[in-house]
Amino acid sequence: MSDASDLDSAVRDGQRRAVARALTAVENGLPGADALVDALYPHTGRAWRIGITGPPGAGKSTLTDRLVTAFRERGETVAVVAVDPSSPFTGGALLGDRVRMDRHAEDDGVFVRSLAARGALGGLSEATEAACDVLDAAGYDIVLVETVGVGQGEIDVAEATDTTLVVLVPESGDAVQAMKAGLMEVADVFCVNKADKPEASNLVRALRATLHLRDVEAPAVVKASALEGDGLGALVEALDGHRARLAARWDEIRAERLRRRVRRLVEGHWRRDFWTGGRADTLAEAVRELDAEGRAPHALAARVLAGGLRRP
Repeated sequence: MSDASDLDSAVRDGQRRAVARALTAVENGLPGADALVDALYPHTGRAWRIGITGPPGAGKSTLTDRLVTAFRERGETVAVVAVDPSSPFTGGALLGDRVRMDRHAEDDGVFVRSLAARGALGGLSEATEAACDVLDAAGYDIVLVETVGVGQGEIDVAEATDTTLVVLVPESGDAVQAMKAGLMEVADVFCVNKADKPEASNLVRALRATLHLRDVEAPAVVKASALEGDGLGALVEALDGHRARLAARWDEIRAERLRRRVRRLVEGHWRRDFWTGGRADTLAEAVRELDAEGRAPHALAARVLAGGLRRP
């Protein structure tokens, strides 16, 4: 990636083509992308990052589209990072969310980008956080991160955003399973979508009853219909309420997020570096040659760490 310093400046000026180039660079890990993110990072911290997650089929994309409209109506600029399932052929995003949000295409105050999950746990990757940094530095007021609905790993979105919105639907048979999987612990706001369904009120009551058992302040639970647009005002009010409660701890929250992110980066680099130089092949050969008694996983791991495995 050439002219990284010029790109850095252009992103901070909010130039859309520069933002698009920067997002391509961080998504694909192009040379200079890490340096670009580091250059932009001191200019981040103003945008409100909202993670939107929940089981597949909960209507997250339609709800995201409605939230974009609601925020734009009050004059805020909005960027959307839609983490799509990776294409099995190219590894790229399937771009479904960009298709759904075509009506915002002519609005200069909205920027929508699909990113491939690329098999990352929870559908998130370092590229997603880097994309949020780019959009934050570009001056967008709100960054919405809509994730792939794949289950327990979705709690990762809470570590990358300021406010986590969990979307459930009343007829979803796995709603309770989703709660057991950890979403109850990470949600800041719950939205029961498809409010016109008769079971919606029952799910709202069940959620509120369960959440009151938590030691911390219970998240808001609102009922809405993304398709019809009903209940959006109450949802936006609940999100704003959480943002207001964060105000006193904003710097602390951002610092903790950076600490976790740096730790993940270090661990990722360490794993890649450790298994270079033939270690992976050596381990595979050793396992093939060991008899049943020698296949002790903890002892074998200790030998790997101690450098006790050698090629025959």
